[in-house]
Amino acid sequence: MPKNSKVTQREHSSEHVTESVADLLAHEEPVDYKRSVLNVTGETWDKQKDGDEELDAENRPAWNSKLQYILAQIGYSVGLGNVWRFPYLCQKNGGGAYLVPYLVLLIIIGLPLFFLELAVGQRIRRGSIGVWNYICPRLGGIGYASCLVCFFVGLYYNVIIGWSIFYFFKSFQYPLPWSECPIVKNGSVAIVETECERSSATTYFWYRETLDISNSISESGGLNWKMTLCLLVAWSLVGLAMIKGIQSSGKVMYFSSLFPYVVLVCFLVRGLLLRGAVDGIMHMFTPKLDKMLDPQVWREAATQVFFALGLGFGGVIAFSSYNKQDNNCHFDATLVSFINFFTSVLATLVVFAVLGFKANIMNEKCVVENAEKILGYLNTNVLSHDLIPPHVNFSHLTAKDYNEMYRVIMTVKEGHFKELGLDACLLEDELNKSVQGTGLAFIAFTEAMTHFPASPFWSVMFFLMLINLGLGSMIGTMSGITTPIIDTFKVRKEVFTVGSCIFAFVVGLIFVQRSGNYFVTMFDDYSATLPLTVVVILENIAVAWIYGTKKFMQELTEMLGFRPYQFYYYTWKYVSPICMAVLMTASIIQLGVSPPGYSAWIREEAAEKFLFYPTWAMAILISLIILASLPLPLVFILRQFHLVSDGSNALSVTYKKGRMMKDISNLEDNDETRFILSKVPSETPSPMPTHRSYLGPGSNSPMEMSSAPNGRYGSGYLLASTPESEL
Repeated sequence: MPKNSKVTQREHSSEHVTESVADLLAHEEPVDYKRSVLNVTGETWDKQKDGDEELDAENRPAWNSKLQYILAQIGYSVGLGNVWRFPYLCQKNGGGAYLVPYLVLLIIIGLPLFFLELAVGQRIRRGSIGVWNYICPRLGGIGYASCLVCFFVGLYYNVIIGWSIFYFFKSFQYPLPWSECPIVKNGSVAIVETECERSSATTYFWYRETLDISNSISESGGLNWKMTLCLLVAWSLVGLAMIKGIQSSGKVMYFSSLFPYVVLVCFLVRGLLLRGAVDGIMHMFTPKLDKMLDPQVWREAATQVFFALGLGFGGVIAFSSYNKQDNNCHFDATLVSFINFFTSVLATLVVFAVLGFKANIMNEKCVVENAEKILGYLNTNVLSHDLIPPHVNFSHLTAKDYNEMYRVIMTVKEGHFKELGLDACLLEDELNKSVQGTGLAFIAFTEAMTHFPASPFWSVMFFLMLINLGLGSMIGTMSGITTPIIDTFKVRKEVFTVGSCIFAFVVGLIFVQRSGNYFVTMFDDYSATLPLTVVVILENIAVAWIYGTKKFMQELTEMLGFRPYQFYYYTWKYVSPICMAVLMTASIIQLGVSPPGYSAWIREEAAEKFLFYPTWAMAILISLIILASLPLPLVFILRQFHLVSDGSNALSVTYKKGRMMKDISNLEDNDETRFILSKVPSETPSPMPTHRSYLGPGSNSPMEMSSAPNGRYGSGYLLASTPESEL
């Protein structure tokens, strides 16, 4: 610095000297701001490393088009739960009345938190680990917890895709293999398989032919080789889709995101033409308003909203991190949230149209079987012919005629009616049978499709739809693992993707043994719900309370070019954290009240039976919850007590030519002093590093300083246009 500089004069004088930042920079040697690095920590500047980081920031992959990105987010958020979980909840919790709490909670919890994740991912342009390390280093465990939950969910979710692959290939035959019970030979006599006869053809095919399931989780039974091959195919598909990052997965999304809608529309049109479809849809939309006052309905609606949008997994953040920073993520959040909702409603219409048709088929079957019993009682004089109304014709017996006979017989034979063993055969009872998950997709829906004309075609379409729904969600789930790991540890994308798929396949063999379905149930029930709820609460707190809602809103205004609605300010700061805390409390209570158990298929009884988990399975269950939540306190403790670096004293900064001088010119007098000294003149250097927020829009300057223990003045520059340079 020149000898006549005011800063030099200050070193030899006790007078207070003021000099503008522009004056100081005028005395500096010419600097290439594109490459310059400010280092006050005493560390050696690694020019190669800095160049690599900047190159990485500038060369970050990007979506080929806005459509590709939207399809990726839709493919991730719209998954199997929309098809087999939402219709069940709708049926169970009041039909059309359930849509009201679901829509309310979607607006006050789902949309704001989805918007929040999209915004932080797009602004910081890193995966979940980098984003939360950057916003609040002490809560950096959020990103690692998200990765672990994604790993647990991916393990069993791909098994479901494997099951769908098995059914898909089995659908290329007529008649469908689950349409009739198999015939076995007992010596010279051919008889129907007992297990199938006592249950149903579709139930038998699912439990025996597909899973070859054992009687309990304690009976391993060895590997099911058919499911092992299907799981290998499923992981191969995921690996091929992910191997080039969004360059490969983005192209896959064009088909995997759009094809399910084609199938759902085809099924809806076909379903509406089926006899009884209207009965199913009317049953679904008939509101039971008293259910809306039940807290359990609201808890289940909140949980469904939470998981339907993929909150907390890191996939939303990963996908949005490949966007340009001026992308309108508010529009994206609103669009994807409501597409997700309308997809759930569309899938529910399809399911109830088909189940209405199935209910009519089963009701007619019930009427025929019980009419034969009545004829037998009439022929043996157990019942009098006078009990039968004169207009009843047993050759063409309708459900209405049977119900009339049933009521008359029940009234006359009141004392001995139970001994007759007659069923009411009410359509309402068939429609009220709640079916969800694998029971809906692989038993109820497959049984209905056996009665379709050209049933193999519809079966192929249905299971191809399930494969695509699962694949879209798996790509998002795996992105929640690969993107943050690759960003943070700079591993090769192809090597890490292939290695992680191989590792997941090996670990996933636990799900394709004969008792594997019970492990799928365990992981589905316990590995994600509670840890993810905690993760999303901490995400909300980190942005709304630690970083500051006002700062976040100001930063969104700079990024989007308009100020988001004040609605988001209040939901982020108050409504969402309170609702999520209530949901977490309710989930903990539910875990405590509901005995940890599973539905086992007992071969000898040909029926399901609820069993409690043995001690070793309880240990695995508890370990899943603890392991998924462990990074949260662990990272906090390590960084709170400075056992590992939190990155808050990393003072390197990449300058952008032009923008730097523009920012300096906007500094006020007090800001200039802080720009040089990282403190106001009256302050002394702090011995502890101040937390460096990821943007700092709280002041007029988009740059923010942080003190560092290693340097005299810990001055760190943070440019609003390049937050990724600090990672």
